[in-house]
This record gives sequence, structure tokens and C-alpha cells, in this order.
Amino acid sequence: MKYTELPTPCYVVDEALIEKNLKTLEAVANRTGARILLAQKAFSMYILYPLIGKFLSGATASGLYEARLCAEEMVRPAAAEGRKPENHIFSPAYREADFGEILQYCDHIVFNSWKQVEKFGFRAKAAGKSIGLRINPECSTQEGHAIYDPCAPGSRLGVTKDNFDMVLETAPENNLFSMLDGLHFHTLCEQDSDALERTLSAVEENFGQYLPHMKWINFGGGHHITRPGYCFPRLERCIGKMQEKYGLTVYLEPGEAVALNAGFLVTTVLETLHNGIDIAVLDSSAACHMPDVLEMPYRPPLLGSGHPGEKTYTYRLGGPTCLAGDIIGDYSFDKPLSEGDRLIFEDMAIYSMVKNNTFNGMPLPAIALREKDGKCRIIKQFGYADFKGRLS
Repeated sequence: MKYTELPTPCYVVDEALIEKNLKTLEAVANRTGARILLAQKAFSMYILYPLIGKFLSGATASGLYEARLCAEEMVRPAAAEGRKPENHIFSPAYREADFGEILQYCDHIVFNSWKQVEKFGFRAKAAGKSIGLRINPECSTQEGHAIYDPCAPGSRLGVTKDNFDMVLETAPENNLFSMLDGLHFHTLCEQDSDALERTLSAVEENFGQYLPHMKWINFGGGHHITRPGYCFPRLERCIGKMQEKYGLTVYLEPGEAVALNAGFLVTTVLETLHNGIDIAVLDSSAACHMPDVLEMPYRPPLLGSGHPGEKTYTYRLGGPTCLAGDIIGDYSFDKPLSEGDRLIFEDMAIYSMVKNNTFNGMPLPAIALREKDGKCRIIKQFGYADFKGRLS
């Protein structure tokens, strides 16, 4: 099947581009000895988990369902080949009803507070799990995206130095610290290794006295390792420092880097109109099918287009929902758009399938895989039953 034969809207993930990213990440791991995990919150196309598991050390989950998905689609197939990818999990707070099942699937469990360690840690330790605590180094590296800043004032994510020290000073007899195998932080979002270097300095300043007692440290996600121009030498120095100075195993949890620039959203022009500016209504919605366009916000690249005014014809591209702000952005083209034209948005593998929704009864896009021979194969299509099944 060719692009022109795909139903729209349709996500298309390119297997060769995914593998290219995986090889870049594997090369970092091979050079440094670090263990790199897939953060499923960014990309959960599980048909590719067997491939991902061959290059990475495993995956990390944000909750029970992601943990189960990794167990079923990455760990189980690898076990048949004699490999055992790791299955990590972190949640700001675990549900009692879920925790027993989490213990079945995960080998590394990271807690968000001393109270969570006290509530669940003894049970996890008795089950042979590696226990971690998320720390908040109180070092903001975000610029203009407070929604993605776990170090913002009042953050619920991670234990600050004061709260870390307070538990050890006021209740040394509770033995919680001795249960910890590692510390975890996650402060980056689409950033280079300079942000990691600054964050590590804060981690050492605030928590350095505890690092010699740990077995591992997890640098979290947000590392844009596979984007052009990323500074590998600095990243590798950061990894090496933690290994050599403290004897720690280093984990990284990139999500975007695994599928960066490896996916597309194929869409069709439904209507064109004019209201002070030329407008095109597409069968794809920013609100439903590419939520980060509104949440980040950001302007997704569009194949063959330019910035407003760069090419002859400029259009505002919007979705078919009733939301006035369902706007993808303004783009210019070499020729006028017409009903039935196909447009291809790029970098649509990450935070798209995992975050889409059926607001207004919008159909979910089909999911296709572009295989290494260049042909596209439909993996899944959605219909009315998928919309109705989420309601009651």
C-alpha cells in the first residue's frame, strides 16, 4: 500500500527511521555502559516492541497498564529468545488495588515520596524488586513551558532536599533509606545535554552524600539524543562521572528520542474558505489527533510547505471539531489547496497515538507501519465501536 492509498486520517510510523534512532541510542549505551529504556508515555506502538527490545535495555511505565503492555509485548517475546528486558515503573502515587499486579510485571519500582516507600516499599523489597525514590533537584531548566517543569515551585513530583533530609533526621529508626537501591530524577523536556549537566550539578549538591550508598541513578527522560546537533560528548561525560565517582549504574528513559521524526499523519482537505485569510478544514484535528499542538504549543512540520508568506499561497489549517481553537497552524504552499488534497504532517509518532481522543465523536486515525521495503501496512483501524466503548 502506498501513501496515496491509505485511509485518512492515518498515523504512519516508519520502521527504518525507528531503527535508525534505536541504533543511535544503542551506540550511546555501548560506548558508556548506560542502560537506556523506552518511556512508553511518549510512544507505545507495541508492534515495534520486539524490535525496540533488541536495541534498548527495556522500557519504563507510568502506571499499571503501561507496565503490563511492556511485560506482554516486550519482555515475553524477548524471553523466548533468551533475553530479559527490564520493566521499570514510576508513579506519583500508587493505588493499593493495582500494586499487587505491578509486582508481577516490574523489576524496578520508583516511588515519589517517603510515605509511598513506607506504604509499599517493604512489600516490593520482599518480592525482590529494585527500589528507587524520585528526587527533586530544584533546578529548573525549562524556558516558557512551566507545564513541563517538575522543579517548579509547589511541584508534586520528587522529594526535595529538605524533605529527604527531614525523614532521615526525624525517623532514622524506620529504616526506609536502607531499602533504596537508587535515585531517580526527571527534569528535562526536549533538551540537549547542557541541561542535564546543570541538573546533575544540583543533584550532587543536594543529594551527593547519599549517592555512594546507591546502586543506580536514573536520569529520567527528555533527552533529545536523536535530534541533529545533539551534544554526545557532554552526555557521555555526565554518564561517566556518575559511574566513576560513585560506582553507579546509569539509566536514561528517553521517549521522544526513540521515535523522533519517525512518524507522519496523513490527512485530507475537506473544505477551503476565506475569512480575512484563506482557510482549509482538514479531516485531522489538533485537539483530537495531535494534542501537543495546543498543549505545548508547537507547530508541526508539514511536508512541502513553508512558513506564512514564504510560498505563494498561505492557509490556516484547522480541524473539523466545534472548538474554535482547533487550529494546527498557518502554512504556505506553491499552489492553492483544493478539496481532496492530501497533506502529510511530520514528527507525528510521539505523543500522538498515546494522547489522542474522540472529542466531538471524531474517529481516531488509523495506524500504519511503513516497512523497510517502503510499503505501508495498516496495523489497526478504529470505528464507531471504539468511540461508543469509552462511553456509557
